[in-house]
Amino acid sequence: MKTPQSDLSANTYAFETSPLVRPTGFREYDARWWFGGPQYPKAPELNLLGVQALGLGLGTLIREMGAPMRIVTGHDYRAYSMSIKQALMLGLLESGMEVLDIGLALSPVAYYAQFALDAPCVAMVTASHNENGWTGVKMGANRPLTFGPDEMGALRDIVLQGRFNPQPGGRLLRVDDMRERYIQSVSEGVKLTRPIRVIAACGNGAAGAFAPEALRRMGAEVIEMDCSLDYTFPKYNPNPEDIEMLHSMSAAVKEHKADLCVGFDGDGDRCGVVDDLGEEIFADKIGLLLARDLSRLHPDATFVVDVKSTGLYKTDPVLKANGARVDYFKTGHSYIKRRTTELNALAGFEKSGHFFFRQPYGLGYDDGLVAAAAVLQMLDRNPGRTLSQLKSDLGAAWTSMTMSPHADDEVKYGIVEEVTRAYQKLAQEGGSILGRRIVEVNTVNGARVTLEDGSWVLVRASSNKPELVVVVESMSSEDDMRSLFRNEVKPRLAAFDKVGAYNQEV
Repeated sequence: MKTPQSDLSANTYAFETSPLVRPTGFREYDARWWFGGPQYPKAPELNLLGVQALGLGLGTLIREMGAPMRIVTGHDYRAYSMSIKQALMLGLLESGMEVLDIGLALSPVAYYAQFALDAPCVAMVTASHNENGWTGVKMGANRPLTFGPDEMGALRDIVLQGRFNPQPGGRLLRVDDMRERYIQSVSEGVKLTRPIRVIAACGNGAAGAFAPEALRRMGAEVIEMDCSLDYTFPKYNPNPEDIEMLHSMSAAVKEHKADLCVGFDGDGDRCGVVDDLGEEIFADKIGLLLARDLSRLHPDATFVVDVKSTGLYKTDPVLKANGARVDYFKTGHSYIKRRTTELNALAGFEKSGHFFFRQPYGLGYDDGLVAAAAVLQMLDRNPGRTLSQLKSDLGAAWTSMTMSPHADDEVKYGIVEEVTRAYQKLAQEGGSILGRRIVEVNTVNGARVTLEDGSWVLVRASSNKPELVVVVESMSSEDDMRSLFRNEVKPRLAAFDKVGAYNQEV
């Protein structure tokens, strides 16, 4: 295998004979590249030979780590995902790996297969919630964990420097029954005692082949919404954090008078929830409801949440009464997965919709269907109360959508470092934001700046795309939440000429 190139023009001899791997595709906890195609004007960052080089590099790294050379592979539902997985498997086989291919899958199906097939390693081909044209791989070598910055950095160096170690003995085994085994596993032990009408929204992504059947086996009355597989994503990209999908979920709840709608992203490891009134409940607030419910059953439990999550976890009276401990940690599925395991936490929650349940509810990885099951069981344990009524028990907090101004991968971390230093300096000088003193600057992942009334602003770098991530929360009003963004964060970021347009604003 040749040493990969960082820049090749498509539709050329070199593109067909040399591996292309753009360095920026190696992100903090997984890999993402723009793969594109003839219909896209944007230049590709990866070609199929580059994917093969990635597989050979991954196998080389796993051997160096001393992990058994046995790996699960799967792919999400995009026009090109199977081709990318096959190229990846070629590289894995060349490294001497035993490859267990489970075919079309969700990321949590691949994670489950690691346990079901006794395979310590995984390589799931998916671009998750990214738009068509993107691809990527979620990897791990120590179930239920996935790679973090150290492993991703080591993999990047092996691939980009061409330090491959081909070995004989590679073997490919096809596993054809993993869909049924996964659905049986995720639904067993969940038996609803009363009728709950749930809409399953899948955005025509891979979750449509798994979610409706699993929810029915749990005892729910299921109404399917965009569950037929269509890799063109004809309505919108399957991402239950995006406003377009949420609006459709809300309309469906009202139309069908459902108890709730659960929506899944392209690879099924995230779950979004709309309540019986058609109102979205951000995943961090769903996590708080679940933590309240589970802390009654498991006193003194520990929960992990990411830095984008609501500050209500710190003040919630039910969690305090049940002795629950809450740890705020870095955003990112690998980070929260690892932290949840390290702290022996009962569960971890991310505002983006990743939910991590450990025994007796899950195996430690993020699974949208396990999260949906937990929400259904919570409702089942509260007869006579709707999801909107349970939500009304929470304290008042007005939280923004996740806003993502463009910033190139090469500059985004530097911008966040400058913003973090400025906030730290302001705090050290006793400064304030909109008349409120800064009481904490949490720098575990960018800068989460908490004010004396509990309101906060967050600026961090996206680990998946060339973007920054901005979230604000007010403990006083929606207008104040908007003001924190418009009069504090937005003008602060506008000082950087490399910060571009926002995906959405409050």
